[in-house]
Amino acid sequence: MADYDLCIIGGGVNGCGIARDAAGRGLSVLLVEAGDLASATSSASTKLIHGGLRYLEHHEFNLVRQSLKEREILLRSAPHIIWPMDFILPYDKKMRPLWLIRLGLFIYDHLGGRKKLKNSGSVDFSVHPLGDVVSSEYRIGLTYQDCWVEDSRLVVLNAVAAKERGADILTYSAVTSLVPSATGKSWRVHIQKSNREHIDIEARCVVNAGGPWVRSILDHAGISSGAPSVRLSKGSHIIVPKLHDRSEAFILQQPDGRIVFAIPYEHHYTFVGTTDVPYDSDPASPTLSPAEAEYLIGAVNNAFSRRLTTRDIVWSYAGVRPLLDDGKENISEVTRDYKLHLDTSHGAPILSVFGGKITTYRKLSEQVVNMIAPKTKPWTGRKILPGGDMKKSDFSAFYQKQIQAYPGFSPSLIYRYARAYGTRMDKFMKEAKSEKDLGRFYGDQVYEAELVYLIVHEFARTVDDVLWRRSKLGLHISRETLDVLTREFPILKDEVLRHVQKYI
Repeated sequence: MADYDLCIIGGGVNGCGIARDAAGRGLSVLLVEAGDLASATSSASTKLIHGGLRYLEHHEFNLVRQSLKEREILLRSAPHIIWPMDFILPYDKKMRPLWLIRLGLFIYDHLGGRKKLKNSGSVDFSVHPLGDVVSSEYRIGLTYQDCWVEDSRLVVLNAVAAKERGADILTYSAVTSLVPSATGKSWRVHIQKSNREHIDIEARCVVNAGGPWVRSILDHAGISSGAPSVRLSKGSHIIVPKLHDRSEAFILQQPDGRIVFAIPYEHHYTFVGTTDVPYDSDPASPTLSPAEAEYLIGAVNNAFSRRLTTRDIVWSYAGVRPLLDDGKENISEVTRDYKLHLDTSHGAPILSVFGGKITTYRKLSEQVVNMIAPKTKPWTGRKILPGGDMKKSDFSAFYQKQIQAYPGFSPSLIYRYARAYGTRMDKFMKEAKSEKDLGRFYGDQVYEAELVYLIVHEFARTVDDVLWRRSKLGLHISRETLDVLTREFPILKDEVLRHVQKYI
């Protein structure tokens, strides 16, 4: 008898989304991730839930329609980590003609049955408050709305939801062998944990959601016959000092036909990206290249009155997109759609996920579980992610309520907790009257109560898990706080885990 109905390889947004969906349909689920949740592509996105305005140029109308529909569902499901954002596209007559942009925005407004977001429009920079920020060459801009998402938190919340529905989540654990059982009715999966402990399990079905490693997992197991190929594309982003004090983001047309976003980020910064270059090195360690840095800084300098150099880059990150190889030569024109490859030639089924993007993860997950458990009923389109159960999905009202509930705390701390954890912040705030009630203070708004919550409920195992994926505190804390956390967090983690073995 198999240990699990389903073993999922890969703890990115697709893997965790599939785990949540499958567990909610009554399947016994094990998810195995070699590193931390969202430690690769899913924490290195452009952090947008969007239809993909530029995909209209490539005639991917079905992908845009599906993405716009998902935008509405996801906004409702997680209003603490997903919210509407206004975008301005400065009009450059040397690029796309104005009529074409207006037509694209009209289609974008109506293609997906928009309900919550505003219609597109235009701005006159001679009177708009941001007129002094953009280059004097721009006279008008086109406006529309899309949604921002805290991408790595979206992944973690799906894993939390899967766990609460009975799934087992193993992080820092690598699948080292995958072979059909002797009966052909299951897969034998060999797993090595980071502490060198070995585990062998059997699963009736395997889902390969390995992202950039999806094909190599099949190749390593010798079961890749008939599977699609992937094209790896590196996307890099830079963080610079904020370019303006308002909430609007910019979408900037580039001479090569691509677009670059410049988005207000973490209160003090502007987030700029992304690039799109072919990649053939290790997907685990992509970095911003000097050429990419110059490209992104050039995009800023072409559009804004303020001049930057690469020395202004505060932080950068890069991710590798596993694109479904559709034969197009230009990497920027390769489809962002996905393909689900189901292989039953070895007896027990293995389903591999090729391509996809963060906006469509929920629909992709639903389709995967429909294929492997067709008699079960889809459910995720109607349910809220952990922490998102606030009245009318109104984050502003929720934040004001939390300010009143916790008067002894700084508003900035309450805001950070509300944005990150939504209604779940009450789990570790409990009856706290002041910040002294949150346990040990590590510096820069980092308290023991939050760290314990992240270890017990959100699978955090390292300082980087906390500072860069469960949050972006890494951009804000001092060197002294980092040194204390680096020294003390492993001790706290070991102590906590000794008392909560049921969560491992």
